[in-house]
Amino acid sequence: MAVKTETETTVETALSAQLREGTREDHARAESTPFVADLMAGRLDVAAYADLAAQQHAVYVALEAAGAALGERGASVALPALARVPAIESDLARLWGPAWRDRVDLLPATRRYAERLREVATTLPGYVAHAYTRYLGDLSGGQIIKRMLARHYGLADDVLAFYTFDALERIKPFKDEYRARIDALELTGDERRAVVAEARGAFDLNRAVFAELGARHAPAP
Repeated sequence: MAVKTETETTVETALSAQLREGTREDHARAESTPFVADLMAGRLDVAAYADLAAQQHAVYVALEAAGAALGERGASVALPALARVPAIESDLARLWGPAWRDRVDLLPATRRYAERLREVATTLPGYVAHAYTRYLGDLSGGQIIKRMLARHYGLADDVLAFYTFDALERIKPFKDEYRARIDALELTGDERRAVVAEARGAFDLNRAVFAELGARHAPAP
């Protein structure tokens, strides 16, 4: 029987690899929702994008408050360079004006998502699960979404700040570094399994938001 090398074992058991494999199908289901497909294909309008940003604002307020509450426990993964709340607020102010908060109409699915974050993301495993799904998604598929929004809706960078990470020099090396930071966390086997399970739940929560956005913003006939 072949004996695994230390390198092979490390790669196989790395938490970031477990997250990638454990959420692959959930990720695909979230990306294939009709709302996302319609938005990416230019079948909706700027109002749909603004509503998406408003829902994201509630999610990131909860996530980033939880990250701050972790303090030193989460210092290696709750990074200021990733903070999205100021960018979303800038986008909404440009889309809806200075009184943008008065126009926010949170969906029931968004409220459930934010509540789940407040419940679990103040623990390190809970935070890692949600930070992985949100930030690495923004740095990957989010960059494609940014290009499609600019192409189909004529949106300028000043209303797409959410997808722009000015504090990062290069995205690809940072993603590798962030995965390495996740892998370096000292978590028990049970905690690792909890991270993967919670990340799967995060995709379900996100998909529910997309479903309700789709019901609110149908493409023109």
